[in-house]
Amino acid sequence: MANRLQPCGWQPSAYDRQRSAAGDRYRIEVVSIMIQVAPQMRMLLAVQPVDFRKGIDGLAQVCRRVLSADPFSGYLFIFRNKKATAIKILAYDGQGFWMCQKRLSKGRFDWWPDNATVSLKQLAAHELNLLIWNGDFRKAQIAPLWKPIQ
Repeated sequence: MANRLQPCGWQPSAYDRQRSAAGDRYRIEVVSIMIQVAPQMRMLLAVQPVDFRKGIDGLAQVCRRVLSADPFSGYLFIFRNKKATAIKILAYDGQGFWMCQKRLSKGRFDWWPDNATVSLKQLAAHELNLLIWNGDFRKAQIAPLWKPIQ
């Protein structure tokens, strides 16, 4: 008998327990869960670094007070720490907040806007993907958009 957790209509949880033939042991299967970044999604990157001791509530407060943005808007908010070794992504999906974090094992994130006059920069989906993989989209060979999504 399978004991599957399916929160909010997503795929099964990361640990899917199933009874073995003996009936008294559990086998744990790791199931991949993917959150897809689509071109229609709105993404805002916080230019200034934030304190990474902050969790969901702290980053939502940064959205409101520092960035003057609504954390419940459905946008993806991207933050980095002061050392540029980690990023956090905060999103609200209509039922609750998601927070994802990536910490580099070696090195620092090569690209980040350094404009001190603005607090936010809008990103496209391909720019976020390059950022997550520590790429520099200024050097990437990407076809121009025929008609940007508004």
